[in-house]
Amino acid sequence: MAISLTDTAAKRVVNFLTNRGSGIGIRLSVQTTGCSGLGYNIEFVDSTNNDDTVFENNGVQVIIDAKSLIYLDGTEVDYVKEGLNEGFEFNNPNAKAECGCGESFTV
Repeated sequence: MAISLTDTAAKRVVNFLTNRGSGIGIRLSVQTTGCSGLGYNIEFVDSTNNDDTVFENNGVQVIIDAKSLIYLDGTEVDYVKEGLNEGFEFNNPNAKAECGCGESFTV
């Protein structure tokens, strides 16, 4: 089991945490949303829960709850900037399909 961040994504997370002034890493989870069923959620983490799995990658802790781990195992998180658009992108080998807008996925 593994979750990885590209160098670009890790630098962006470190920058966010530095600007925030606190936090031990980010939580990556899935939630029911969108037309395909599941969506990604990223939030800052100040502490972990008992059922969390912690991955250290490129100097960043990525925390995943037990429910989300089965959907996210093997995912690579990247940070992409194209013109005026920028944001995190997820290369998830478990995703079988994505909705047209790319906001949700199904496994």
